Amino acid sequence: MRRAGLSEGTATGNYGYANSGYSVYEEENEKLAESLRSKVTAIKSLSIEIGTEVKQQNKMLAEMDDDFDSAGGFLGATMGRLKTLSRGSQTKLLCYMILFSLFVFFVIYWIIKLR
Repeated sequence: MRRAGLSEGTATGNYGYANSGYSVYEEENEKLAESLRSKVTAIKSLSIEIGTEVKQQNKMLAEMDDDFDSAGGFLGATMGRLKTLSRGSQTKLLCYMILFSLFVFFVIYWIIKLR
């Protein structure tokens, strides 16, 4: 005797699915799950590497910040010395600048002459 909705020769499995059709869906589901697992593993390792790189970059930025702070202090001290120098005698400063310019001129002349 035939049941309604079922053709001859099909075995009924869980919930009326044919056994062969159910296993195909199950196999496909397992393949997709395995693919998802591998992708999640790859993303996890990538995020760990990104975290490590971010920590190294933050350390480098902190070191650069310290270097800039020390350079700023050095520049501030130099500017203070220049202000002190500029408050002094203008003729003395002008004399020093002329002597320095002559020195540089003679050094350049000497280097050109040796070639």
